[in-house]
Amino acid sequence: MAGILGSKSFVILSAVLLAQAGMFYGFSRSEKIPARLPLSEFTLAGTSWKDVQEMDISQDEKDVLKADDLLSRAYQDQKTGHIATLFVAFFDTQKTGKSPHSPKNCLPGSGWASSSSEIIEIPVPGLGQPIQANRYIVARGENQSVVLYWYQSHNRTVASEYWAKYYTIADSIRYNRSDTALVRVVVGVNGGDTEKAIKTATDFAVAFFPQLKQHLPS
Repeated sequence: MAGILGSKSFVILSAVLLAQAGMFYGFSRSEKIPARLPLSEFTLAGTSWKDVQEMDISQDEKDVLKADDLLSRAYQDQKTGHIATLFVAFFDTQKTGKSPHSPKNCLPGSGWASSSSEIIEIPVPGLGQPIQANRYIVARGENQSVVLYWYQSHNRTVASEYWAKYYTIADSIRYNRSDTALVRVVVGVNGGDTEKAIKTATDFAVAFFPQLKQHLPS
């Protein structure tokens, strides 16, 4: 009996059963849906970034995303003239099978090929922890872009899809909530200057993050 209890298979099986029990407990209760400001009211007033275009999201795209609130806009830095697009998909709950679609999987389906990827940290003044984000350099034909994205919930940013799923279960058990948001920034690379595009994307994230926090539950 002692040999069985100490075996690797038993430990793995126990961990799986505990995880399943946690998921059943967390997802079997009625969730708390926290109050928040709608993304349609999001503004970057007080920064150098100006809203220049509301990006269309087709009904077919909305049906695939199944998000409870969406934001898709292009902004221009009035100081430099640089353009960046911001996309946010917010989900009140993930109990019903709704969850963010990873850009890592969506970009290849749209014809974009990744040439490099890494997880980075973006310090934000006044924020205790930096933003943890994925940074991709992608290309489609001669067009190249820098993509930043992360998952955000409970004042937490997560780059890893696996950790995002872990926190979904943990938050459901601990807080009776599974709300989350996917945040994505895209900046085009002009003249082959990738570093300038990376700086633009990073500066944009630092500028909008404090305002976006007001529209996502803490």
